[in-house]
Amino acid sequence: APIKQPTDGQRLAPDNRAYNRLLRGLRWQGEHGFAILIGRWKTLRHTTASPRRISDIVAAALHLTHFEYKYLLQSS
Repeated sequence: APIKQPTDGQRLAPDNRAYNRLLRGLRWQGEHGFAILIGRWKTLRHTTASPRRISDIVAAALHLTHFEYKYLLQSS
């Protein structure tokens, strides 16, 4: 969770601002990836599966999306 701004009007310490910036940078990547999956796979929008089962479905959808967008890593 991000560190909140103090209520007394002071700025956050540089370390806390850097932490929030790093967290924001990581969060957008996850949200962007999830938006791509939800937009591409209609099944993921309205699922009522258990968390254990949905993780397998999301993993499969992620692999198929990577294949579709040619994001697979080249094997050496």
